[in-house]
Amino acid sequence: MDKYIYDDKNDLWYELQGDYYIPCLILPAEKEQPIGLWGQRHLQYLKEYRRITYLNLLTSGRLNAYLADIDKQTEEMFFRLVEQMKQAQGIMEQLKAENALEWTGRLNNIRACAREIVERKIIFA
Repeated sequence: MDKYIYDDKNDLWYELQGDYYIPCLILPAEKEQPIGLWGQRHLQYLKEYRRITYLNLLTSGRLNAYLADIDKQTEEMFFRLVEQMKQAQGIMEQLKAENALEWTGRLNNIRACAREIVERKIIFA
């Protein structure tokens, strides 16, 4: 038996592995982009709950670009929300100078709220 065979009907090469011929498939080349925390969290969500979307993005070669875009959008939204909430609650540098502990607690609360909003709107949507 030949190690490789070509099928004219579907234009695919097949490789003999054991007793079976397996198609020789190669994923399209994709430009590697760094993916941060938000992109990694969305990737995990896709793998667990949106398997078909994950596989479509992976096999089309668009997964990395998609995750990098999600990461960028989420980070921008997170920082924008934190700044808007800080202004709405009147948290200024003056409070930081006067009472650092209260400033830290209030800022942590704002970040937790912003993180939850971002996760619901983008990461787990």
